Amino acid sequence: MLAYILRRLALIVPTLFGIMVLNFFIIQTAPGGPVEQMIARIEGTAVGATERFSGSSSGGEMMQRGQNQEGRGGESAYRGARGLPPELIKRIEKMYGFDKPIYERFWLMIRNYAVFDFGDSFFRNRRVVDLVLDKMPVSLSLGLWTTLLVYLVSIPLGIGKAVRDGSRFDLSSSTFLIVLNAIPGFLFAILLVVLFAGGRYFQWFPLRGLVSDDWHSLGLVPRIADYLWHMVLPIASMVVGGFAGLTFLTKNSFIDEIGKQYVMTARAKGLVERRVLYGHVFRNAMLIVIAGFPAAFVSALFTGSLLTEVIFSLDGLGLLGFEAAINRDYPVIFGTLYFFGLIGLVMNIVGDLVYTVVDPRIDFATRGA
Repeated sequence: MLAYILRRLALIVPTLFGIMVLNFFIIQTAPGGPVEQMIARIEGTAVGATERFSGSSSGGEMMQRGQNQEGRGGESAYRGARGLPPELIKRIEKMYGFDKPIYERFWLMIRNYAVFDFGDSFFRNRRVVDLVLDKMPVSLSLGLWTTLLVYLVSIPLGIGKAVRDGSRFDLSSSTFLIVLNAIPGFLFAILLVVLFAGGRYFQWFPLRGLVSDDWHSLGLVPRIADYLWHMVLPIASMVVGGFAGLTFLTKNSFIDEIGKQYVMTARAKGLVERRVLYGHVFRNAMLIVIAGFPAAFVSALFTGSLLTEVIFSLDGLGLLGFEAAINRDYPVIFGTLYFFGLIGLVMNIVGDLVYTVVDPRIDFATRGA
């Protein structure tokens, strides 16, 4: 088993490299890069933005020279840059590293990533590592609690539905789950805000933030209570639509296993139903459920939390990655992609380890992968 884990850990390096190669060249060749973003800011903020790059000449003089050159027929390769002096464009390119060819920028990034140097944000004036570490508690809270609650509810519910297949409990719970699944998470989040966060009726829960402003001055128990108090509404909005898929998957997996020959043999030997269900069926039926755990966790951790973070003013990785993509903040984009990919690959390994816990008969050491 140790050899298998080491092989999987070794495969993380080339896999991450492939992820970064693909995303780097797609993103770098997309229009509207950081140079265009800064040009747009300069055009929108006039003197204030131009003065940031002014050297021996004032911003007005540089703009005037650019207009004179434009009148002579010179045009910039960047959209919206007409009228800006070429010296200013070159300084912006150098500031963002675009004075180098694309392959040189890529190898510079990979070399820095090899020593865990993820650079500085283009527009936030902070290190990417510091930004990710600041946002990580929010995303971890949302992802861990959401995944944990969904699994804790869906698995027992799915088993109960499989045992009582076709009963009134099965039909009523299926109807309830389908209705919940049809409600978009962001819409349910808005409803919770209106009902319980001072939107219109009650103000039982806070509307924004992971903790209160005076959290650091509280004792241990009040800190935990304050944190959980802030998490109730965001987590409720994220888990409401996550029960249906996992519950039906658990139910169908158990029904499929219950109908197999080994279950009939166990019953014929006189084993009680509980022993048959949890001693034989459970470990076989749970394999397909566990297989989706890494994807469910990563989805809840990053992609599924964006709207929740916006609605409840939670500044997490989902919002950070979205804003970086909109602003073309390349160091933040690639840094978050690196963290997302790394966590996803590690979670796949964790999923394999959970396989062996659920069913000890599985031996990854005999695999050649």
